[in-house]
Amino acid sequence: MDKFVITGGNPLIGEVSISGAKNAAVAIIPAALLSDGVCRIENIPNISDVSMIIRILHELGAGIKMINKSTIEIDARHITTTEVPYEMARRMRASYYMIGALLGRFKQARVSMPGGCDFGVRPIDQHLKGFAALGAEVSLDQGMVDAHADELVGNQIYLDVLSVGATINIMLAATKAKGLTILENAAREPHIVDLANFLNSMGADIRGAGTDVIKIRGVDHLNGTTYSIIPDQIEAGTYMAAAAATKGDVLIKNVIPKHLESITAKLLEMGVQVEEYDDSIRVSRSGDLMRCNIKTMPHPGFPTDMQPQFAVLLAMAKGTSIVTEGVWDNRFRYVEELRRMGASVQVDGKVAVFEGVEELRAAPIKATDLRAGAALMIAALAANGVTELEEIYHIDRGYEDIEEKLRALGADIRRVTMPGAAVAKAQ
Repeated sequence: MDKFVITGGNPLIGEVSISGAKNAAVAIIPAALLSDGVCRIENIPNISDVSMIIRILHELGAGIKMINKSTIEIDARHITTTEVPYEMARRMRASYYMIGALLGRFKQARVSMPGGCDFGVRPIDQHLKGFAALGAEVSLDQGMVDAHADELVGNQIYLDVLSVGATINIMLAATKAKGLTILENAAREPHIVDLANFLNSMGADIRGAGTDVIKIRGVDHLNGTTYSIIPDQIEAGTYMAAAAATKGDVLIKNVIPKHLESITAKLLEMGVQVEEYDDSIRVSRSGDLMRCNIKTMPHPGFPTDMQPQFAVLLAMAKGTSIVTEGVWDNRFRYVEELRRMGASVQVDGKVAVFEGVEELRAAPIKATDLRAGAALMIAALAANGVTELEEIYHIDRGYEDIEEKLRALGADIRRVTMPGAAVAKAQ
């Protein structure tokens, strides 16, 4: 098991380039199963979640060719099974996209319930409702989702709850269904638009992605394609928060500034300088951080995946700040670790109240999930002293070469393998 040893107090200064979007990659790679040809996908992030989804495709019989670190070719013409191995699927939430992709291509799928970060119950009832509306029979059997259909037929589907995962899964299943599917109350995140663009580049007919009504007219065949994944808005936001936390000055390259608007707005409110360019953004801070309130919401609201990182800023901001979590039930588990570093914060259900402190101090801490791990890393970079951050396999799920990128900005961070420790498995 690895840990990070971080000596804080150094401002981050320089340039960093953002990798491809994790949340787009783990949807687009399964979508390649729908193709009748070879798909070349570029700008994939080199992270453990992406490695796992590629391994799953390989286990199903897909031909996988790594062109370079960030480019892959997938040939799904000779898939041999529609059952995803249980031990692989349970380790990541995005494994459930295999249901929609396999159902859309082969009219059958057997996949375990999702894993990934533990924020409480992750219901997939909206996914199953969508599959059933398209004509599939779906059952749950010993932790496995079993879906099959003689034929998938387009339908009008209204999501009772705004769900990124259900929106993506229904898009995958409906792409080759007969007729028109109208998906209402759809999620609008940038990676949903990216998936639609990828499918359309193969010959799909999807319109309205990025709005709350997506229309999918089924097609019989999808061709191979070459496609480049969008930059990761959450990785970009994490470096923006890190620059602000350390009184740094960082140019963050390979971004789409429009995807970062809600993050930028809060940084400006807190007294941080932000300059936008065509495909980069510069974040710097010289004065104190000012208090603000944050409520996480579906896109285009403030992203839940940036809530922990900004909590670190609020822990050091002047005055009282309130964070309201509007997406997940159990996203404040990292707060106890922040308290170990001297943060003053009280949590009541989905609301956390931060009283800003002068500084954070080094302490032994543990990552509780992916974004919390990134947040605690930022706290360690800003704190005085040497922090040891354990269970960093969570961070590796979503951030490519993070210690190398941080070191290039002047951070004192090193990865240490803990002797005699068992290898951790992401749940």
